[in-house]
Amino acid sequence: MNWQHISGLLQSEMASGIAMTTLARLMLASILGGIIGLERELKNRPAGLRTNMFICFGAALFTIISYEMAGEVTGDHTRIAAQIIPGIGFIGAGVVIRDRGAVLGITSAATIFVMASIGMAVGAGMLATAIFATLMVLVALVALGYIEDRLGLQTRLMTFQLIAAANADLLVPAHRIVEGEKVEARRWQTQQIDDELFVDFDAAVSHHQERALFTKFAALNAKVEARPLRA
Repeated sequence: MNWQHISGLLQSEMASGIAMTTLARLMLASILGGIIGLERELKNRPAGLRTNMFICFGAALFTIISYEMAGEVTGDHTRIAAQIIPGIGFIGAGVVIRDRGAVLGITSAATIFVMASIGMAVGAGMLATAIFATLMVLVALVALGYIEDRLGLQTRLMTFQLIAAANADLLVPAHRIVEGEKVEARRWQTQQIDDELFVDFDAAVSHHQERALFTKFAALNAKVEARPLRA
């Protein structure tokens, strides 16, 4: 390996200023992907910080490579970049699952798709567009998600677990409470472990319905736990 030749190529590329521009674009793509990825990570979504950062960075890198390689051989500047979209489709499909009668991961898949487009915009030099698109995605994920949650416009699939004494009359009152809140529950399971009775069920609930269920279940002298499934 001719290290002097490699060193000469690096010095020539750095002196031209092209390399610095490329590195700046890749750095920006990593930052934008990391911003959205951090929001996903804090919400414990399947595509988190590193995933979104890599997707945005990779899309920008492939776009730059597509342009540079086509320039050297006078080919199609969009040939490589065009393959990013179907490639991202496979990754997005990987985070969408069907679990307990519900389809989960749609938002994460859509976020991955948009982050790839933002990376492509950075790679193409459309920096203002990429930054604006990132801000719009962040507003949609944080602000609109909060509004939907508070107004009860959005439901999420939750797994509820009620824990009470083994001799407690829990199952029938729990059914009545769920029906009274007009919540469709499924996968009811009851088991007794030592001196405790466990009642589990899944339900798609809004923020208001979730709070109402917690309040009414607490009146049954039952400990209530709930965990969301991914979205």
